[in-house]
Amino acid sequence: MVVRTGAKRRDFLRIAASSALLAPWGAPTGKVLGAGFQAKNERPRLALIGAGGQGSGDARGASRFGDFIAVCDVDKHHAEKAKEDRRIGKGKAETFGDYRKVLDLKDVDAVIVGTPDHWHSKITIEAMKAGKDVYCEKPLTLTIDEGKKLCKVAKETGRVLQVGTQQRSDHNKVFLLAVAMVRGGRIGKIKKVTAAIGGGPAGGPFSKESAPPELDWDMWLGQAPKVDYIKQRCHADFRWWYEYSGGKLTDWGAHHVDIGTWALGKEHTGPRTIEVVKGELPVDFKNGYPTVDDKYNTTTHFLVRATFADGTPLVIRDDTENGVTFEGEKGRIFVTRDRIDLDGGAVAALYKDPVPEAMLRELRNGKPLDGHMENFFACCADRGKPVSDVWTHHRALTTCHLANIAIRLGGRKLNWDPDKEQIIGDAEADAMQTRPQRAGFEVTA
Repeated sequence: MVVRTGAKRRDFLRIAASSALLAPWGAPTGKVLGAGFQAKNERPRLALIGAGGQGSGDARGASRFGDFIAVCDVDKHHAEKAKEDRRIGKGKAETFGDYRKVLDLKDVDAVIVGTPDHWHSKITIEAMKAGKDVYCEKPLTLTIDEGKKLCKVAKETGRVLQVGTQQRSDHNKVFLLAVAMVRGGRIGKIKKVTAAIGGGPAGGPFSKESAPPELDWDMWLGQAPKVDYIKQRCHADFRWWYEYSGGKLTDWGAHHVDIGTWALGKEHTGPRTIEVVKGELPVDFKNGYPTVDDKYNTTTHFLVRATFADGTPLVIRDDTENGVTFEGEKGRIFVTRDRIDLDGGAVAALYKDPVPEAMLRELRNGKPLDGHMENFFACCADRGKPVSDVWTHHRALTTCHLANIAIRLGGRKLNWDPDKEQIIGDAEADAMQTRPQRAGFEVTA
């Protein structure tokens, strides 16, 4: 971990977290019991649904704890590559193009979902109903309504659902440290939180063409409108299309807005108002939806202020260094993936009184300070709550979805009731909690 102290200093203080800023913690155990799985005396049996880059990366991490017996992707090349991966399929896993056949396998204990965003909720809901525990990549939902459905099904089924917001388990522990300091009052009352997540790209017009033979394009589209294949709509670039994702606001917003909300202790509620200071879209929109189908259409530049009931603002912006800033009455904390900056009285206070391990364990629902995937499998074994659970993720991501809705409706102010989970006084905006879905691909609870 790198800690930088003082806003004007050029030098960096490089120290081990456990030696100075944090009270010592125990090393990760590296062991996960299988008591919560169907095959109690064996390693859990796993399936990968969505075998692209992120999904396969997650699966390699999961292979430390279980064995993959099935891999699934609508792109045959992705499925075959995952099957032959020495850490995933090992040449033995069965391959599928339809996720429903995977969920029908009775001997699958848990699934890793690494599909594009617009498939996350449907597959996760159906997996939980099929008796599987789920590790699903972020953002977990395409709409606010999907989040409500996921919370309902998770409660009804009792399945473990870990969201892939790995910053809650980051290896350097800088985010955990920042969250613990803010919640512990180390910089006093918080005056403002800023989540800087970078801007999204503009691109197009792109050429329409025939889908490659290895790709089931209709299945890839799922609930989204039926359109001609465009290479830039698919695979890694899908997140820049509103039909399949929410752009940077849900991509990086799922990380940094989550950290800001968690640190404020607002992870079970939401803001009261959403105000757009700046919101730029690369194409024209009508009633919230793009009027062209051959260009990227998610927000490129933005500054949105979400204000909670106690008056604390959480600002989401694209134009400053990627990271989360907490401004308190006694100091300032900036945290990003490779370092944490401490200003004001926070520095001396932290050296004098390191953050205790017990506080960090409490943030992780009593679990050791192990990795994100290890946390998932530990919870599968003891049926505990994972560090990134569906309920708190839904709340933080709702803020991101509301920001998108406000921008797409011309930047008008939204009033949100976090208890009823409704937009007040704006029927058009409230209707955008959900979207039209193609027949046969509806997300149902």
